[in-house]
Amino acid sequence: MILLSEHVDYWDSSAWRDPFSSHEATLRQERYAEQFGNGRIYTPQAVVGGRLDVLGSDEAGLRTALLGLSSQAHGTVVLSKKAAGEDALAFRVDAAGLPAHGAADVMLALVEDGLVSKVVGGENSGRTLEHAAVVRKLMRIGETAGVAWQGDQRIRVDSSWRKSALRLVAFVQERDTGRVLAAASAGIG
Repeated sequence: MILLSEHVDYWDSSAWRDPFSSHEATLRQERYAEQFGNGRIYTPQAVVGGRLDVLGSDEAGLRTALLGLSSQAHGTVVLSKKAAGEDALAFRVDAAGLPAHGAADVMLALVEDGLVSKVVGGENSGRTLEHAAVVRKLMRIGETAGVAWQGDQRIRVDSSWRKSALRLVAFVQERDTGRVLAAASAGIG
């Protein structure tokens, strides 16, 4: 299981703004709602395998969804670190053995673990929230309709991010269905 925590911005207000929220995450959630055909956008929402909509706090539902998708065909992704500068990462992404699919996007996410935010306003005011796998950057780096894809990617790293807590996640996602065809995660150290 590879987790991506995409913080939406529709809860942001003048009382408090989630420091990790992005409008891109909100748009991605809206695309999933269209894909699922139910128009439901809520928090916490978990999208499993790009195809199943599960309440994020429903542990039994998440386990069932994960188990159901684990028996389906998946390809492999290998991330290989390459030389890069102090403010950037460079990786080679190799995807192979992808199951039959339509047009698919090759995606790369830079995530940071161990983040904390102190909520100073709104309904969670006074709480300290701990976060895992927060998406700092998500980008489409290629597309494929075939069984394999490979390419190199360089990513700039913001100096405020803790390099020791960063990792890369690469995945291939069928454009029309949202189905994740292959995925992998690698530390950057």
